[in-house]
Amino acid sequence: MTLLSVRKVYHGIADRRQMFRMFDRHAQRPDRFQDDASALYRGEWFEISRAEHDYMFEVLPPLWMRGEMFALREFLTDRITSIFYVLNIDGRMRYFHGYCDLLDKGSPEQMRDAIVERETRPVRAMTREERLEHIWSSTHDDYRGYAGERWPERDRGKRTVIFYGGRQGTTLKLLEELTDDEIAAKLPVHLRYLPDAIAA
Repeated sequence: MTLLSVRKVYHGIADRRQMFRMFDRHAQRPDRFQDDASALYRGEWFEISRAEHDYMFEVLPPLWMRGEMFALREFLTDRITSIFYVLNIDGRMRYFHGYCDLLDKGSPEQMRDAIVERETRPVRAMTREERLEHIWSSTHDDYRGYAGERWPERDRGKRTVIFYGGRQGTTLKLLEELTDDEIAAKLPVHLRYLPDAIAA
């Protein structure tokens, strides 16, 4: 799976239940305990509320604090941990969670800059990749998974979602192969008609 280096994976403000689900969006991946999943998580970010930010701050003493950010003491992988941000964007304090590789010097600051750049765009828009990531993040585990042995070898391990196609019934599709109409059908109404953004 090819992933952008820093990517928004959910649109809107995640509540506590959604936040905990997205902490491990890739829990169903094949070979979960045998592979290094750093590349899957590195660079993922989403918005949370102040209550969720403050809750996570109080869970454990932070690994470190720097101005508007702190790092969680517990690591997801050997190198990846949660970074929580409080950012002033357009005169409003907003709160974010992201996964950074702490062996990559400067990655928390790079993520902060990417979040600010993304969230200060003059027009609300979503790239195709952001639409797919939102679908993956918001789909229940029972309706998403990974292509297994029944799939052609080139597709094995890719993300899949169940799609209801009306008269054609329900089908399992590769997430990356959803058409624009299928993407629109799986997005919440308030996100369906946002303009397309050109990926940076």
